[in-house]
Amino acid sequence: MLPEVKKHYGKVQNYYDGEFVDSETDRWLDVVNPATREVIAQVPCSSRDEVTAAIDAAQAAYEEWRMTPPNIRVQPLYRLKTLMEQNYEKIARVLAQEHGKVIDEARGSVRRAIDNIEFACGIPSLLMGETLVDGAAAGIDEEAIRVPLGVFACVAPFNFPAMVPFWFWPQAVACGNTYVVKPSEQVPLSQTFIFELIEQAGFPDGVINMVHGDRVVVDALIDDPRVKGLSFVGSTPIAKLLYAKCAAAGKRVQCQGGAKNFLTVMPDANLEAVLPNMVASFFGNSGQRCLAGAVLVPVGDRADEVVEKFVAAAKSIKLGYALDPTAQMGPVAAARHYDRIMGYIQKAIDEGATLLLDGRHPQVPGYENGCFIGPTVFDHVKPDATIVREEIFGPVVAIVRVKTLDEAIALANTSAFGNASAIYTTSGKAAREYTYRVDGGNVGINLGVAAPMAYFPFGGMRDSFFGDLHGQGKDGINFFTDRRVVITRWV
Repeated sequence: MLPEVKKHYGKVQNYYDGEFVDSETDRWLDVVNPATREVIAQVPCSSRDEVTAAIDAAQAAYEEWRMTPPNIRVQPLYRLKTLMEQNYEKIARVLAQEHGKVIDEARGSVRRAIDNIEFACGIPSLLMGETLVDGAAAGIDEEAIRVPLGVFACVAPFNFPAMVPFWFWPQAVACGNTYVVKPSEQVPLSQTFIFELIEQAGFPDGVINMVHGDRVVVDALIDDPRVKGLSFVGSTPIAKLLYAKCAAAGKRVQCQGGAKNFLTVMPDANLEAVLPNMVASFFGNSGQRCLAGAVLVPVGDRADEVVEKFVAAAKSIKLGYALDPTAQMGPVAAARHYDRIMGYIQKAIDEGATLLLDGRHPQVPGYENGCFIGPTVFDHVKPDATIVREEIFGPVVAIVRVKTLDEAIALANTSAFGNASAIYTTSGKAAREYTYRVDGGNVGINLGVAAPMAYFPFGGMRDSFFGDLHGQGKDGINFFTDRRVVITRWV
């Protein structure tokens, strides 16, 4: 029997100093199931005082935690991994309910969270420094040791609420830092449930904390000098703003911004083999992921065939409630996102693009009030059109036809964004050329969602990333530690 989900989760609590705490705020926001537009919880807009209390707890825990040997620090992470495996389906179902992504997509994102715990468990090896005997001169040895820095924090996005905090905090605490998570106020439930498991895993009080809220919480985290660094995933305008504010405050900062990802289809592509992958890139998670395809770029004289088969496959996608196992695509995550995407569709029509597939106002029996937008496809879109230049973050595809691979690469490189792109081809030469010349942080070859595993950094360039050390992988180890160089001479 599948775990039940609740009709209403009540008022969401904060978590700091090892316990769940009722917020004292007088400002609360509704948490809404986007498939029904029904309120399923209330989340607090926590005050600065509550943020300070969480930072107090993290700071108080820091000295003892940093002196705990790395092989001991990872033991709660091992226990948390086991707990998340045991509660895997429940986390996924709560996530699907609050966000709207279909259950298989929710499961996949929980799996990625667990992958990051596994990576962090290797910290005893990953944290090793470097030594050179007689490095400065005869009898003088030199070494670089990694040291933690203190309290770190993350501001998480709405599109992957269970997964994204795990890009950061497991590495941070394994390295000897303490942490504060600020979940998206739109989708706080899955992360709150995960913190119930964190409590069971036995981290010392104050090592890992959570404060719900809006920009008041974010500003308080930036303003407190005890917070040494911030990780953010969200839109480019907010990423730019937080990057500048953190830099001005002398903090380490990594800000993942928006995206506009181009998927190039060469004439030699094995279309039958790659078409399902291509369609999933554009419409998985209802287009609400920074690695989603946004612009389809068929190259050469097979463009008509590519477009025809792509639209036919998109038409076959079944919309439905996230917990319906037969649904292939859920609603967009909130009413304001729905309105924004609908505005972009109308803008594309006004600018003269050819609407091949209209996803507006689909019929989803039993969920007529839901925030559903079906797959929407525009053909013969001009390269300077709004839907090519700006991030829509929804199931809307712009098709820009080009004649050559050079044109396809030039088109991708004109975008302000540089998060991801992909090429579908059977030519190693074309794939290498694309990989070498395209200006993006994550590149897919015959796959449309170039999502790095936990042991690789999550790339991003230009307006898609602000900072110098990315989340995940060894970049994360470097972000959460500094190198102390020790030069030793014994006389």
